[in-house]
Parts: sequence; C-alpha cells; structure tokens
Amino acid sequence: MNTIVYPGTFDPVTNGHVDVIERGARLCDLLIVGVAAISYKKPVWSLEERVDMVRAATRHVSNVEVEGFDDLLVHFMQRKHAHIMLRGLRPVSDFHNEVQFAWANRHLDPNVDIIYLMSSQEQFIVSSSLVKQMFDGGGDIRDLVPESVADRIVKGLSQVRREKHD
Repeated sequence: MNTIVYPGTFDPVTNGHVDVIERGARLCDLLIVGVAAISYKKPVWSLEERVDMVRAATRHVSNVEVEGFDDLLVHFMQRKHAHIMLRGLRPVSDFHNEVQFAWANRHLDPNVDIIYLMSSQEQFIVSSSLVKQMFDGGGDIRDLVPESVADRIVKGLSQVRREKHD
C-alpha cells in the first residue's frame, strides 16, 4: 500500500489544507493527515478538537485517515510505515521554512521523501495564521475555512478574542 503522511497543526483547518488533502489523496492509496500536538505554538484548539475538525472537513475523501501525534513526525511516519510526506507550498515565504523542515526530517530519517503541492490559486494565500489575524481584526473568515467546521472555528476564535480583551 502506498501511504503518504500530510502533517500539520491545523489550528484551524482551512480550505487551503482541504485543497492539498483532496489533491494529495489522488496520489496514493492512503493519505494520513497527522495532526501535531506542538504545544510551543499554543494552539487555540486541543489536539482532539483539531483532529475532529480535520475529520469533519475531509469526511468526503474516502482514502484519508486523520490521527493526532505528540512525538517527532519521523517517528509517527515510521509507526505508519510511511516514507513519503506531503507538504503544501504557498508563496515564496514558505520556501525558507520548508527547506529547514525538509533538512531536519531527512537528517532524522534519510528514508523520508517529501512531495510538495502548490496551493491552488484560490487558496494560495490562506493560512491558519491569516485566518486568526483576520478574525481578530473583525473580518469574516467563513469563506476561508471548511463549511462543516466554520461555526466551531468562529466560536473558538471568539472565545480567544474575549479572553484577550478581558
């Protein structure tokens, strides 16, 4: 079985993520979306909530599994018997970080190869950080996130905004 892992924090999952998942799923028998715990980023949602939102947003893709992990990505990939990682690539600003990310993962496990998919034109600029910043400034973000989880994302970001201003 040809298995690919698409890792990320998905805090929150965006339409850009779903675009990469849908397109990446066409490249393999099984696409595992690995939702990283990564506490140093201080995610808005718990790992379980983020896993659940990604599952809800990708339910329509039959060969996708979503699972959280709290260790090194290469260890997660080894447990899943996967040697190929999928990454979405946005504007040039992503390239520098992706080179470091690729080097670190290849250093930890030389058997890991990475496939990059350019984000579709409609999702080229969308990121989780942008969604949070737009919402924090009072913008409507519903067209940037999957409809199936939009209410949950708005509710979570509203709570963060209230806590920030209290």
